[in-house]
Amino acid sequence: MCARTIAQVSDSDKIVVEKSTVPVRTAQAVRRVLECNEKGLKFQVLSNPEFLAEGTAIPDLMKPDRVLIGGVQSEEGIKAAETLASVYANWVPREQVLTTNLWSSELSKLVANAFLAQRVSSINSISALCEATGANVSEITRAVGMDDRIGKRFLNSSIGFGGSCFQKDILNLVYLCETYGLKECAEYWNHVIKMNDYQKKRFSEKMVHTMFNTVTGKKIAVLGYAFKKDTGDVRETPSMFVVRDLVLEQAKIHVYDPQVSREDMWTEMDYTCSMNATTHPGLEEAVTTSPDAYSACDGAHALAVLTEWDEFKTLDYERIYKTMAKPAFIFDGRNILDHEGLRKIGFEVHAIGKPDPNKFSDL
Repeated sequence: MCARTIAQVSDSDKIVVEKSTVPVRTAQAVRRVLECNEKGLKFQVLSNPEFLAEGTAIPDLMKPDRVLIGGVQSEEGIKAAETLASVYANWVPREQVLTTNLWSSELSKLVANAFLAQRVSSINSISALCEATGANVSEITRAVGMDDRIGKRFLNSSIGFGGSCFQKDILNLVYLCETYGLKECAEYWNHVIKMNDYQKKRFSEKMVHTMFNTVTGKKIAVLGYAFKKDTGDVRETPSMFVVRDLVLEQAKIHVYDPQVSREDMWTEMDYTCSMNATTHPGLEEAVTTSPDAYSACDGAHALAVLTEWDEFKTLDYERIYKTMAKPAFIFDGRNILDHEGLRKIGFEVHAIGKPDPNKFSDL
């Protein structure tokens, strides 16, 4: 529809730039529509995917790692790509502007997100092994990340990745592999998502197991609902799946997030998990949204940190400990807290990929 509108209202040749993440070969479809115009106009379609992350979009725009421009490898297509490159040259060094064909540009966006998600799932798989053996995932991350061939970014273990891009783009990649008969490739990338689902489920199951194999009727404070700090985005947030699992175990959940509204929380829960007041009577009563972290933790049997908000690092945990039921459990799903300091206060602390001192007292 958009391409047809462009063709309809244009009165001169145009360069059309595809910015959004789209299914591969979308630019080709747009070209076919534009070429059918009855005015004899010529259009060049470029793929210029965005590599912006929520919470850092402006710095990502002003100082990008690279700018990718894909176009048809004809004289006109190469000229169009250079025209767009000249726009970016006003603030981006020319050597950081890459030009490719359309197919490579569209596919690169999917592959970039798939590789980032793969790193998250890889370190999360190791976090499970660490908890079983007594190793410390933070020490392993530090050692592995110092290898220049690997690097340290996206190696922080957690309850899993969320957001609107990673899973969608990986599934798109899986679909492409299946379409072209690359079954083994499709299975490989699909396992990145399976590992992410496993990590979320493993975290909620560990909470139940640790709390004497039942959370029925127990108050659990959930600190953080957005999929990452500095954003109110709840799409595919791993917190939602942990909350879902705990509600199904009949726990009483009290959620505090500085930017997420109760309405957004329920909308995503209904859309992704098919959980609402109709399908699950009593759901809204089982989940309370708290105005601050302290009220969420008041009288709680456990608190779980599920988003890496900076304010959770500086809470008065001595105050929180005094108001909680004993034993007071902390489950750090982001590894952002001072675990030894919390244990000195009296908390029983469990964290992703960290050895349990009750199980590995000799370490």
